[in-house]
Amino acid sequence: MTEYLILLKNSNHHIFFSLLVVLAISALGTSVVNAQSEIQYDIVLKGGRVIDPETKMDDIRNVGISDGRIMEISSGSLSGKQTIDVSGLVVSPGFIDLHVHGVTNVEQEYQVRDGVTSALELEWGVPMLRAWYESRASNALINYGASVNWAFCRSLDNPEMKSGVEEIEKRISGGQYKGVDIILDEVKPALYTELSADQLPGMLEHVKESLREGGVGIGLVPAYVTGSSREEIYRIYQLAGEMQVPIFTHVREGGTMAIQQSISDAVITGAPLHIVHVNSMARSEIGLALEMLQAAQQRGFDITTELYPYTAASTGIETALFDDGWQERLGISYNDLQWVATGERLTEKTFIEKRKEGGIVIVHMMKPDWIRTGIAADKVIISSDGMFYAKLAHPRTAGTFSRVLGKYVREEKVISLPTAIEKMTLLPARRLETISPMMRFKGRIQVGADADITVFDPDKVIDRATFDEGLKFSEGIHYVLVNGVLVVNEGKTVKNVYPGQPIYGKFKKQ
Repeated sequence: MTEYLILLKNSNHHIFFSLLVVLAISALGTSVVNAQSEIQYDIVLKGGRVIDPETKMDDIRNVGISDGRIMEISSGSLSGKQTIDVSGLVVSPGFIDLHVHGVTNVEQEYQVRDGVTSALELEWGVPMLRAWYESRASNALINYGASVNWAFCRSLDNPEMKSGVEEIEKRISGGQYKGVDIILDEVKPALYTELSADQLPGMLEHVKESLREGGVGIGLVPAYVTGSSREEIYRIYQLAGEMQVPIFTHVREGGTMAIQQSISDAVITGAPLHIVHVNSMARSEIGLALEMLQAAQQRGFDITTELYPYTAASTGIETALFDDGWQERLGISYNDLQWVATGERLTEKTFIEKRKEGGIVIVHMMKPDWIRTGIAADKVIISSDGMFYAKLAHPRTAGTFSRVLGKYVREEKVISLPTAIEKMTLLPARRLETISPMMRFKGRIQVGADADITVFDPDKVIDRATFDEGLKFSEGIHYVLVNGVLVVNEGKTVKNVYPGQPIYGKFKKQ
């Protein structure tokens, strides 16, 4: 009977529904299961291995779904308008990706075929959030959201950036926004410009206004905004601490020293902090970085991190990451850069040419042992850092979650299946719950939870995208439901359904 009470304890939303269930249990006693079984649900998932990372349920169950929610979880038979036999498959909460850059339906199809039901752009964020959210309404395959784009906010009062800002506004208002590359194209000079002390209050006000447009935290990328002073970054942390808004940060270059600085700012100000892709931030020092982060967590600080399960990064070649000295900073050379447009490895000559042209490169700079260390570490979230669509885009764009399940769970046994699911569902949901209370109903297979569900074959699931052959849909993801609607059915994308809903921050004005 306890399955009916779970979400009542975990949230203050949908209390009415939960109380009805409690009253029914009290009135009917042991007959409640039989009474419930007479209800006809929209969809029934029959006979799957249901894994809920919060309650630790791991057993064969039937799941009844109606009106976008999980209505019953039972060992008894359930009746549905549509019954799907998922015997031999795992029924998991839909995967939650905190770090994507491809935010259109083109990328979302690859994401949902990898089991993702919610994908958020939290590292950089999105400019003009109100207009962007409106442009995605009723037209998204999966749930979507974004943080405040601090890099854009700090450009708004720069008169030299007026035309660039107007172009960004035009693209977003027209529904043509495809990702953060437009920031680099239109307001790049502002990223190298230091704000004066009297400009900081205006920048902070722009950040707060973006939070009122629905921002899910603050995207802070000082590694790309080299004009940002230590004071500017500290003021952002102060604001985040005062408002209890999470910061999602790509720290400055400097490995564990930069991570220490970020932790220090968070501890001093009380700001909730999430450090993105610790594998590419710390590289060979990942063990030390994780030790510092876990020490902060154990002392009660709201600090988390994530990684993606590949040994290469990917970013714009025209960014500050490739300013002079990049070879020494990253410990690599020209041949370690792979040009996404063609798949070619670069030389000094082609690097100079591509740097002037601008575009995406894959950066081969990590070792497999570093990735295993990060995946094995307690409470480290799995996120993709998925890029914009290109035929030869980084494979993490399409295969992150299936790769963890196939390579690191089944083949290499680095972590258990329930642990992997927790890292891909419950932990990212919890990371967002303070800024976005609606996330209390995601990342779980429980009565009353949103019916965001991924059903996969644990013996066959694997990523198929590669660095050399480009993007391919993952294998072994059989069914994906988003808000109770099938988006993947028998391993194929369902056409012309767009059940994705916005994920907003709690400061959104109505």
